[in-house]
Amino acid sequence: MNDSTPRPIRLMNIIARLNVGGPAIYVSLLTEKLTAPAYESVLVCGTIDPSEGDMTYYAEQRGVHPIIVPELGRGLHPIRDLVTIFKLYRLIRQFKPDIVHTHTAKAGFAGRIAAWLAGVPVIVHTFHGHVFRGYFKPTTTGVFLMLERLSARLSDTLITLTESLRRELAEEYHVARKGRITVLPLGLDLEVFARTPRHSGKFRAAWNIPADAPLIGIIGRLVPVKNHALFLQAADRLRQQRPNARFVIVGDGETRETVEAQVDALGLRQNVIFTGWTKDLPPVYSDLDALVISSINEGTPVTVIEALAAGCPAVATAVGGLPDLLDQGALGRLVPPDNPEALANAVLEVLANPPEGRTAQAAMLDRYGIDRLVLDLDGLYRGLLAKKGRR
Repeated sequence: MNDSTPRPIRLMNIIARLNVGGPAIYVSLLTEKLTAPAYESVLVCGTIDPSEGDMTYYAEQRGVHPIIVPELGRGLHPIRDLVTIFKLYRLIRQFKPDIVHTHTAKAGFAGRIAAWLAGVPVIVHTFHGHVFRGYFKPTTTGVFLMLERLSARLSDTLITLTESLRRELAEEYHVARKGRITVLPLGLDLEVFARTPRHSGKFRAAWNIPADAPLIGIIGRLVPVKNHALFLQAADRLRQQRPNARFVIVGDGETRETVEAQVDALGLRQNVIFTGWTKDLPPVYSDLDALVISSINEGTPVTVIEALAAGCPAVATAVGGLPDLLDQGALGRLVPPDNPEALANAVLEVLANPPEGRTAQAAMLDRYGIDRLVLDLDGLYRGLLAKKGRR
């Protein structure tokens, strides 16, 4: 490299942990794509809880080898968090990034403080959702809200994945004013889902599910905010109309025992299948007749985007970023939260009259491709660096 060749922009992505979900996919793809010659990127993360699914494999398949800071895990802990900030500060001083981009609440707080202390030129944080509803007790939620407002002052911009989340953060929770929040929709590698034919039969064969049985699924962590109880209450109603229906729960987590107990209490053991975690999702979406999201709160759930990209209909509670994602119901069914009757009826309508799926699939591929996100972020990063007098 000669003196006239600009050095790459150094980017450090920091996330609490690579557990199963959209944020892990997002940071892995960005670290892979924002690379030489324009960028030099590293990914920093904490460790996974035993009850969580680990997506480190997803990063490593893309040539991304995360730097592990064990203390950067789940939950707040005053002493451990001070250690986390110190370790991140030391890493930042060694790598000398032009940009630190944080993701998720814990990493957002510790990472932004460490970046500010280290004098990083540009500090950015992405809200993949928020933890202000459906996660913690009011006192804990208040602490997180206070920390987010403080951290926002250290950020050059905040990023949300939807306009509705931007409004929530600005108008309801007062984390920052609207002008300091940038909306950049999620970016994913969706071609593998679009290429998978509908009803291939591979997933049904693996789990001995009859070809003629209506198959309804929920995919994700078994945690309170996902509200599997609502999914099962709707399943109980659906079984009365479609006795041969099967309900597949893909994933695992801390509420597994409670969910299993509810299955038995409702007499659904012959209809419900628990698969645990699976890395091969295209065959699942291929064979599902409907994907359900029954959450109390959501950001932009990757499972809905992947399902629609695969041509699988989606039925979801109208919470968080889901109305925006589904174009207020044009691309998938929306139902009120905590209404099992409405959820069951919406799924029955989808089973009776399956949507053609091509419009939703085209919308997902156009809006949520990874190349679009990389271009958007590159423009944002360069603009923020220019404001600081850097390149």
